[in-house]
Parts: sequence; C-alpha cells; structure tokens
Amino acid sequence: MPAVPRLAAPPPPVARSARHAPPSPARSPRALYCSSSSSWNRWRCSPRRPSATAADAPRGCPLPEPEESDHLLLAALRAARIRDEESLRPDPLFIDPYAAVLSHDVSHHDMDYLVSHSVPCQDHYRLTTRYIDDKLQNLISNSEDIRQIVLLTDGMDTRPYRLSWPRLSVVYDVSPGKVFSTATRQLRGSGAKVSRNCVLLHTHLESPDLQESLSKNGFNGNRLSLWILQGLPLPTTMSLENLLHVISSLAMKGSIFIGELPHLPDRPSSKDMGWEQDNLEKLFFTWGFRVSFVQYDDVAKDIGLDIAAPWQQHGRVLFVAEQLRFSDAQVRQ
Repeated sequence: MPAVPRLAAPPPPVARSARHAPPSPARSPRALYCSSSSSWNRWRCSPRRPSATAADAPRGCPLPEPEESDHLLLAALRAARIRDEESLRPDPLFIDPYAAVLSHDVSHHDMDYLVSHSVPCQDHYRLTTRYIDDKLQNLISNSEDIRQIVLLTDGMDTRPYRLSWPRLSVVYDVSPGKVFSTATRQLRGSGAKVSRNCVLLHTHLESPDLQESLSKNGFNGNRLSLWILQGLPLPTTMSLENLLHVISSLAMKGSIFIGELPHLPDRPSSKDMGWEQDNLEKLFFTWGFRVSFVQYDDVAKDIGLDIAAPWQQHGRVLFVAEQLRFSDAQVRQ
C-alpha cells in the first residue's frame, strides 16, 4: 500500500462513540444534499416548469437550449469540451477519445454558450485530470488489493473507458443520475467499454442514503478501496462533510482518497493557504483521514510544464488522504 506523507498531528480524534454521529442531528449524514439549506436542494426542489434535457432527446438530435438545460449537465459538457481540446493538442497532458463524442450533438448555439461559459481555471482542470490519472494508475498497478474504485464525478467522467483497469476491478461511478444517463446515451455505439473482466456500476448522487446505495451495489467495506474526487457537485461545506462521513463509514482502514476539492462558496475565503489547509486537515481528521495537500506548481513541474508564475488556487485544493479508522463492516466483524 503506498504511503501517504505524514503531517503534524492534528487535534485528538473524536471518541469512538461519536464516530458515526451525523455532523448535525437535524439531517441524515448519508444523503449528500438532504439539507434544506443547501443550494443544491433549493435548486432541485424549487418549482420549475417542465423542460427537455439531453437524456430526453433521441440519439443524433441537438442537446436542449442552454437556458432549458440542467446546469449540472452544462458543467459536465464544459469539462468534456476541455478534455476534447486537450486531446487535440500536439503534446497533450492526456488523451480522452470519448470527450468529443459527449459533445458531438451540441448545436452551434449551445457550443457558443459553452465557450462563453467555460470552466473557471481551465489550466487547473487540465493539470488535475493528468495528476489524478497518473496517481490512480500508479496506486492500482502497485497494489493487488485495490480492486474497488469509486469515482465521484460530474456524470461524464470517461475514466472507466479510457483507462486500463486490473482484472476483476469494480468501478463505481457516483454522479448526478440525469447527467450519467445522458453520457451513456451519447457514448452508445462509440466503442466505449470497461476493461475485460471488470464492471462499471452507477450510483445516483441523488440517493437518499448514498452509503446504503453503494452497499446494495456490492461495495465491500472489508476490502481496500480507492476513492477519486473530481467534478462531483459539492455546493456547501455541509455536503463535503456528508461525503467524508459516507466514505469514512464505507472505506476499509488503509483505503485511499485522492482528488481535488472544489471551491466551497460558504467557506470563509482566506489568502493564507496554510491557514485554510490547516482547517481542512482538521475536518478530514475529524472523519478519520490523514491528509496531505499537493501544490499545482509542483505537479506542473513534475510533468515538465513551464509556468511563468505561481498559480493561484482559486479555492481549489489537490489532496491525498488515507483512512485511519475501521469501516462499519470491519467494526461489525
């Protein structure tokens, strides 16, 4: 098992009896967006007129007009467009042969919209994608025990198809159901498939109990797992805490959690990244994770990118964390 760099010891861990207590007694800890105060829930539950989505259109038809589209779908399409553009560069950081397929049916009007509303910090997205690809492949190729991989995505992550997985790997995709359905429809007939003797299982992000849904899909808390975070909608700090609680409950001791934390609008902004990372370290440790943070500049240098000046992180953070606690399944043994 690859070692995670040790950090200075955070505050003492919470008592074992409090390990599975929800962050707030007024909400379920396993539903990422169940809080009525979250922006996601307000968007999802607010009255809206019926609108067509890409999932409702037959194959080969244009995607719906931007103003009628799910904003999560548009965010996923913007990310796919960046991956497609990167794949066409003379010296790409990565190649995604399916990104173009995902946006193939986007009309010219919609494409103009995607261009004008591009993903903030596109260089960060490109670099993060390359970093996660490399880290993920290194971890699974150097461990015969990691065969459960959980991708926490925007619904259009093509890693299940474009990366090579060890035999008998089970890849779980946790993402917005409507976006994943749209991606599945778009990729039909493109040749996209997971590695031989591996399986891809989808779990709806909207599940009222995400932990139970993953367990019903066959996730085993008595086996090591690798969790990848990139693109999953996390609108609030509460949704991040709920996600950490779900992973802490499911992941066997020694499991690895890597990825990029997005900017959380409700977190107090600070120009002192050391202070911000100290707070995040304490949050991770509360849920049983030892975490270390990775600088974008260091990743750029490692892959040979020449950058003129240090990159601003814009609230985003690359991280690698290790589960220090027993999963619920281990505790029940």
